[in-house]
Amino acid sequence: MGGLVKASRGGKLQKYDPDRGLKSIAVAEAAEKHFRRAKDADRLFEAVKLKLTEQRNFVLWWDGQGANRAGSPILTDRKGLKAGSDGLPDSTTIHRWRKRLADEAAFKKSMEAAQSKCVAVCEATKETLESRLLSSVSTEWYTPAQYIEAARRVLGAIDLDPASCQEANATVNAAEFFDSVANGLLLKWHGRVWLNPPYGGLQAEFTGKLLSEFSVGNVSAAVLLINANSTDTEWFVPLFDFPLCFTNHRIDFVPGPNASENSSSTHGSVFACIGANESKFQNEFSAFGNIVHRWHE
Repeated sequence: MGGLVKASRGGKLQKYDPDRGLKSIAVAEAAEKHFRRAKDADRLFEAVKLKLTEQRNFVLWWDGQGANRAGSPILTDRKGLKAGSDGLPDSTTIHRWRKRLADEAAFKKSMEAAQSKCVAVCEATKETLESRLLSSVSTEWYTPAQYIEAARRVLGAIDLDPASCQEANATVNAAEFFDSVANGLLLKWHGRVWLNPPYGGLQAEFTGKLLSEFSVGNVSAAVLLINANSTDTEWFVPLFDFPLCFTNHRIDFVPGPNASENSSSTHGSVFACIGANESKFQNEFSAFGNIVHRWHE
């Protein structure tokens, strides 16, 4: 429901389903969050455009009902309808939507501003991520071979390591890898992926990118290695839908040429099996810790 419903001369919508409209707004807001994380300005704007259009549809429908002093529509099929009740937006939200969207000129202005903001937000995010990715080179630690080989046996082969370098790939032996210069966050991923995100606070971005590429079918399977101290973060929550291995030890990472001498982790780690054979994952990684999987009824 992306287009504005045709209005009569009086400004009322000729046909409108508020329940469907509000659901469309919720879907658009979820897509907006996803594409902002993915740094996809074009698809982010499409999501924002849908959201604004549906918000305007709702306002035109609401105002077309005829409202009493309390702000409740008095000409509606749902008797006793009131802003903020029955799953409806509150009066403050409706007023905000009305101010920015109800008037045709204001709606056009809001749409133009949204498009510019989508581009600016994504470009600023890209620049920030690129600088953080480059800075992480100074703290490169490589995954020991025993974990890589276990992941290889689970996946069958490693087609891509999107957060790597020439030195690390000597062990990973991926068919293709992206280094800090290529910036895997900005490229399309494919096939069977091994991923150990770089240090420097980039675990959330790389994990989100992996799940996004997997959801659209670009990545067929993956084994992910991240810190165990991130389980309470919002970005980690989707990983509970997959089998996880919580290590029963701290991994002694192999230091890169610019890393500090102490390469032992200060906390445990988690391996996630995304789209790969779960039995193979359990057989291979149970040697490293406890396998957990969310119970599905």
